[in-house]
Amino acid sequence: MQRRVLVATSNPGKLRDFAGAAEPYGITIAAIPHFSSLPPVVEDGATFEANARKKAEAYSLAVPGELVLADDSGLEIDALGGAPGVHSARYAAEEPHAAESNADDEANNARVLRELAGVPRERRAARFVCVLAVARDGQTLQTVRGTAEGLILAAPRGKNGFGYDPLFYFPQIGRTFAELSPAEKSRYSHRGAAFRAFLSWCATAHLTG
Repeated sequence: MQRRVLVATSNPGKLRDFAGAAEPYGITIAAIPHFSSLPPVVEDGATFEANARKKAEAYSLAVPGELVLADDSGLEIDALGGAPGVHSARYAAEEPHAAESNADDEANNARVLRELAGVPRERRAARFVCVLAVARDGQTLQTVRGTAEGLILAAPRGKNGFGYDPLFYFPQIGRTFAELSPAEKSRYSHRGAAFRAFLSWCATAHLTG
């Protein structure tokens, strides 16, 4: 199994999530060197998988021979018709589909709370979705998917995590994702589930390098 995987993100929260899940397997997670100086990839795909593949393929060209992991993930809320979906990181923007940069986490959360105002708890079902794409030298080798089912609270809880974690209540353990340690979150989260699927693929893919 390849012992180092480069992740196409500058988000420290995502890096922590991946590192926490990878540690028991002896895999080192690192950011792509000088990632912030690379040309950004426009995430204009209609699905999480399309965006993940696009990012993995593009960024893997910057690090020849390396295994590059990219993800696209977000929150789907049933009462909002699946929104914010692929626009999760930019949901607070006036036109999320056209926004060129991510919005502030608190602003994204605030919009979700506004749109769910008056919606009863039993209709606040939601899920986190994560699709990972693995690429090397511009070619996608595999994609995997993970989900976590929960509901959206009326107010944030917890100081850990990032994104919508303070609003996402996970009934199985009676806490929000922002109330979990990195190790706990990797056990229950959509990203953890997708990453375990990636690790299973790694174990049988006969990778070299």
